[in-house]
Amino acid sequence: MPITDSAKKALRSSKRKKVFNLKRKTEMQSAIKEYKKMVLLKDKGGAEKLLPKVQKAIDKAAKRGVIKKNNASRKKSKLMKILAQ
Repeated sequence: MPITDSAKKALRSSKRKKVFNLKRKTEMQSAIKEYKKMVLLKDKGGAEKLLPKVQKAIDKAAKRGVIKKNNASRKKSKLMKILAQ
């Protein structure tokens, strides 16, 4: 447990941030999962419509530091490759 006041404040802050970061991460993961499901069902039109939503979720997660920038780029590239095949 933190002892100093600043450490206690940092702990409170980190707990608040954790909630937001988890929300962003789950939104991103669920969007990716939905997109992959569309691709597996051979619904190319639906997957293309869903792609901007998925990219937006990935970009938001990268912007806020939930995932790193290169990780976001790699995820987006991989999803585009899946659609092209």
